[in-house]
Order: sequence, then C-alpha cells, then structure tokens
Amino acid sequence: MAGADGDDSLYPIAVLIDELRNEDVQLRLNSIKKLSTIALALGVERTRTELLPFLTDTIYDEDEVLLALAEQLGNFTMLVGGPEYVHCLLPPLESLATVEETVVRDKAVESLRKISQEHSPVDLEVHFEPLVKRLASGDWFTSRTSACGLFSVCYPRVSSTVKAEIRQHFRTLCSDDTPMVRRAAASKLGEFAKVLELEYVKTDIIPLFTALASDEQDSVRLLAVEACVSIATLLPQEDLETLVMPTLRQAAEDKSWRVRYMVADKFSELQKAVGPEITKNDLVPAFQNLLKDCEAEVRAAAANKVKEFCENLPEDNREQIIMSHILPCVKELVSDTNQHVKSALASVIMGLSTILGKDNTIEHLLPLFLTQLKDECPEVRLNIISNLDCVNEVIGIRQLSQSLLPAIVELAEDAKWRVRLAIIEYMPLLAGQLGVEFFDEKLNTLCMAWLIDHVYAIREAATSNLTKLVEKFGAEWAQNTIVPKVLGMANDPNYLHRMTTLFCINALSEACGQEITTKQMLPVVLKMSNDQVANVRFNVAKSLQKIGPVLDSNALQTEVKPVLEKLASDSDMDVKYFAQEAIS
Repeated sequence: MAGADGDDSLYPIAVLIDELRNEDVQLRLNSIKKLSTIALALGVERTRTELLPFLTDTIYDEDEVLLALAEQLGNFTMLVGGPEYVHCLLPPLESLATVEETVVRDKAVESLRKISQEHSPVDLEVHFEPLVKRLASGDWFTSRTSACGLFSVCYPRVSSTVKAEIRQHFRTLCSDDTPMVRRAAASKLGEFAKVLELEYVKTDIIPLFTALASDEQDSVRLLAVEACVSIATLLPQEDLETLVMPTLRQAAEDKSWRVRYMVADKFSELQKAVGPEITKNDLVPAFQNLLKDCEAEVRAAAANKVKEFCENLPEDNREQIIMSHILPCVKELVSDTNQHVKSALASVIMGLSTILGKDNTIEHLLPLFLTQLKDECPEVRLNIISNLDCVNEVIGIRQLSQSLLPAIVELAEDAKWRVRLAIIEYMPLLAGQLGVEFFDEKLNTLCMAWLIDHVYAIREAATSNLTKLVEKFGAEWAQNTIVPKVLGMANDPNYLHRMTTLFCINALSEACGQEITTKQMLPVVLKMSNDQVANVRFNVAKSLQKIGPVLDSNALQTEVKPVLEKLASDSDMDVKYFAQEAIS
C-alpha cells in the first residue's frame, strides 16, 4: 500500500476540482461545505500552496456557493498553519469582498474582520493594511463599500504613519461619488470613531459627521444619526454643544421623515449620551415636535419612547417638564387618527403613573386610560389592560375600580363578540392583579354570564378562564363560589347551557381535585345521562371519560360503569359510540 501513497495524496484536490466544476449547484455547495475536511486531508502546506490558489482562481460561481466559501475561510486559520500564516487567507477573501452580491461581500468582510484579530501587528501592516487600501481605492463601488467595514479593526494596532493613511482613506470614502459607498461609510462612522484618539475624533470625525448628516441622500443622513449616539458618548460635555448639537437639531427637523424617524427611534440613547442639561434645553422641545410630527411613523416611534424619555429626565425637575411639556402632547396622541400611534402610546403610557405619582395619575392619566380602554382598536385596549398592574401599585385598587372597572364591565358586555373574547382572555391577569375579594365582588358574575353567551367561542373561552381562575385562587374558592353556580346550570331549559355544565366539569375536575369531583360534580353528570337530548347524553359519556382519572376507583366501579353500560345500548348512534369509547 505504501507505494500508492503518492497518487493518493492528489486525490482530495482532484475530487474537489471535479466537484467544483460539476453543473449541479447543490454538489458544488456541498463540496465547499466540506472544505475544512479537504484541507485537513491535504495538510497545512498543501492547503497553502494548492488549495487556496485554486480557490482564489475559481471565484466565479453562484452566490450561495460564494457565500459558503466566504464563511468557511473565516474559520481556516488553523488549517493553513496558525496565526503566522493567516495572511494566506487574504487573497481569496479579497476577491470575495468585491463581488456584486451584497450578502457575499458582507460575509467576506465579516470573515476578514475575524481573521484580522489573528494577524500580528507586523502582518497587519505588511499584508492586511495594503488589502484595505486596495479595496478602498478600487474602481468598483463594491470593493470601496467593503473597505469601510475594515478600517476600525486594523486601526488600533498599526503605527502612527499607517494610522494617518487609514484616516485619509476613510475621509475620501465619506465623500465618494457613489451614494452606496457614502452609506457604507456613514454606517461605520460610529464604530470607527470609537477606535480613534480623541483629538482625531474632533478634527476628523466631526467634520465627516457634519457632512454626512447633510448629505443629499436621506439614506446617508439617517445613518449619520445612528453614528451620533457613539460620537456623543466619546466627547466631553463641553464640546457637545458646539460639535454635535447643531447637526442633531437639524436632523430632528429633517425634511425626510425617515431621518426624523431615526432620531425618534434613537431618542433614549441620544438622551443618555448628551446628558441632563442638553436634554432639558434641546431634547425636550425636539421630542415635543416629534410627538406632533406630520408622519404617523415618526409619531409612533416617538410615542414608544415616552416612558423611557420621562424616566431618564433629571429628577429635580422631572415632574414639571412632564406636566408642562410632554403630557399635553400625550393627550393629543390618545385620540390620534392612526391606530399604530395609539397602540404604541398605550403600550407605555401606564408606566408614567409610577413617575408622576398618585395625585397626578388620578387627575391627569386616568381620564386618558379610560379613553384608550374604549378605543375602537383592540390592540390599544389590550395594551392598557395588560399594563394595569403598574397603575394599581400607584393609586390602589379602590381608586382603580371606581374609575376603570365600569369601562371593563362595559367591554365585557360589548355587542361585538371579539371584544368580549379579548376581555375574557385578560380575566385571569386582572384577577391576579385585583385579588380574590375584589374579584368576587365585581367580576365573578361577569365570568358566569359568559358561560351562557350565545357565541360558542365565548362559552369555550369562559370555561378555560374558570380553570385558570381556580388555579389562581384554589380549590376551596372554587367549591364555594364557582362549583354551585356551574352545577346549577345542569337544570337549565336550554340544552346548550346544560352542555356548558359538562364542559366546565371537564375543565375543572383536575384543578378541583378528587373530593369535590366525586362528591359534588359526579352526581350531576350521572343524572344528566337521562337527558332528553342526545347531544347532552353523548357529552355525558365524554365527560365520564375525562373525569374518570380524577375519581376514586370505588365510584368508578359502582356508579360510573353502570351508567356507561346503559348509554352503550342507547338508541342514538353517537351516544353508543362515545359510551363504548369511554368503557374501553
């Protein structure tokens, strides 16, 4: 066998070449995914001298094959012999970083960023930095956009002359003729600023930031807003006013709604970055304008930030700012024409109660909550109900029940069944927030009324709601308040209501436990086996099957079995079937 070794060692690369020339994309894709195995078989030296040159020359394939290749090469360091040889991976990745398909380029840049960490400082200057320069001055915009993502990873570890060159390249790309390149540069501006020395942040980054923030393309301007957060965190407080704020003010009033949206979306981060003084003088008026913006998307983004913005205001005059500047805008948004805006507001507005305290909540916020509870958009109502607990903590249950409960009761009896359904789904949550005494006094009758609703979906939801309530309040509570009412329905003239009794028993038996089920529920179920309506009788058989596991074995033998046997010889086909099913 030893003699055949020579030909054998060529085998992996020959197979790979064959597979990569195959017409079937899937086959080519699989062979790229097996690349690390092939490299292992070849050993580090042949991987460097044969495999990588071959891969570098064959880069013209379907995008998904190239994407897989770009990803594989990022994990190849050990396969080419470790960090001292990592620069061998640069040529194939360099050509991948210039292809037309963005996803492939991004993956190649991601792999390059990864392996840049494994270069020694010398290798960075000899191999990596020249690659970045070539990309940055490439003829095609594709290579120049890729370069933008590589500046920040090599900057910290190179000599000061090379640093100066890198800054120069970045400056050039920020004023590139192609919007795509400027966009790429703007998106990396914050990241690049973080690795620069402070003096260069002021001399280099700020002018670039100002230029990009007034670019003719709104897609570039909105990325500059994102960078603003990073830049503001880097600068000392006294420079913010002159260097950053003029640009930020301009962005908050940009003619493109996308840029204003970006400002609204990043508002809390900006607020933390610029500190309390600027927030008070600049951001509060800007926030008011965003809440009143003519575009619904911008208003919604700003509405989402209301609670966070108010929480982060300086404590000494927080209440005064909210009451005189923010609350008036919030009041207008409650009756906004756009449902997304109202919904965004409803998801955070309850949080204001903890910030404003009891008296303000009762006087100013409760009326707003009430308006939103009655909004025609279900999402708005649900956002209010699901956040009731924080208001409850501030104003207490009595106050809450006097003001909001009537509205909840009204919704619980709404003519639209979907509205009723939504409220049922929130019942267990409400019950948990309000406690058992309160629930019994105000909401229990509602929960029972739903059991005889004329819409099946409501009766079904009401049944599962009861189960959740029993899980919350315990079996003893069920025995005293729920079970008697449920069993009372067994004598209802309407057969649908009699069936609801059975459905409730099915749902409640497990939560109530053996004793209640055997002593109180079982007799009712057995009695119903003589019902006139076949539907009720076959549901009795189903119920006995369902509650069987909960009952004690004695009751099963002496009471349940005889009844099932009687039903098994019923005149109705279905009753027979379900009774036999239950017996087996």
